[in-house]
Amino acid sequence: MVDFSNDKQAADHLVGKVQELKAEIGKIIIGQEDVINGVITSIISNGHSLLIGVPGLAKTLLIQTISEALAMSFNRIQFTPDLMPSDIVGSEILDDTRNFKFNKGPVFSNIVLADEINRTPPKTQAALLEAMQEKTVTVAGVNYPLPKPFFVLATQNPIEQEGTYPLPEAQLDRFMFNMILDYPSTEEEINIVKATTTPQTKQVTNVLSKEEILGFQELVRKVPVADNVYEYAVNLVGKTRAGRKLATSIVNEYVDYGAGPRASQYLIIGAKANAIINGKYSPDIEDVQAVAKMVLRHRVVRNYKAEAEGMSSDNIIESLF
Repeated sequence: MVDFSNDKQAADHLVGKVQELKAEIGKIIIGQEDVINGVITSIISNGHSLLIGVPGLAKTLLIQTISEALAMSFNRIQFTPDLMPSDIVGSEILDDTRNFKFNKGPVFSNIVLADEINRTPPKTQAALLEAMQEKTVTVAGVNYPLPKPFFVLATQNPIEQEGTYPLPEAQLDRFMFNMILDYPSTEEEINIVKATTTPQTKQVTNVLSKEEILGFQELVRKVPVADNVYEYAVNLVGKTRAGRKLATSIVNEYVDYGAGPRASQYLIIGAKANAIINGKYSPDIEDVQAVAKMVLRHRVVRNYKAEAEGMSSDNIIESLF
């Protein structure tokens, strides 16, 4: 067991646990190290993650593998055009005594895989808004707390594909990280094909328990941050706001709306987690930059000129460094 009364020992223990977790994930997932690091960082930070990529890049398999390595309850929700909000949060039903009873939906789980979240209409997507922000569900005026810890790990196909609905900005802002999965390298793809076309079976074992994750989340909150790192994070977010004092010329030219205060909070929490996972006891500016793209890319709303000229959100964020 981890001794959370000693912050330094707990921080050192976290480094070892993360390496164990990566080793277990590596039994099933080949490559995608940046995305794996991002998901682990978001879990330790108590944040939700959105994974974007074309079909076949193992987005769903990655989340399922991580859930197997964590000793927590897990539910997968397959988002489809006919999915209803009650299919997610649950609904009231008449029991044998003809009284209404709340039947909990799959969102009542520690880890919720929202698979292909942008293939359902906005009405159903919005069913997750309260759950993701307040960690509660309200049905018929009654408030039901969700289990702790609670994470939504969502997958999304590129919005240009047929049959997809863009996520509203309010929901995108609930996600701490937005991670983009790219195609594997040739060597990685050869290893993937070898591993999936032979009768090999590998079992993933539990590495972290609920109690440990909750303890590490509290530990991340305790990590001290220097004032210059706070200032850098807040100024970095301020630079994304077109027409404002800190905005750069590139932002004024290509951005409609910039990031809100939640981005500054996530930059600091993410930087703390990134630092402690990598064996440091306090984050620096490099830790903020390490998580900046994942935090900001879905909060920087580009204008038509940016889309016409191929200026991506990542290009804009990189220019701010």
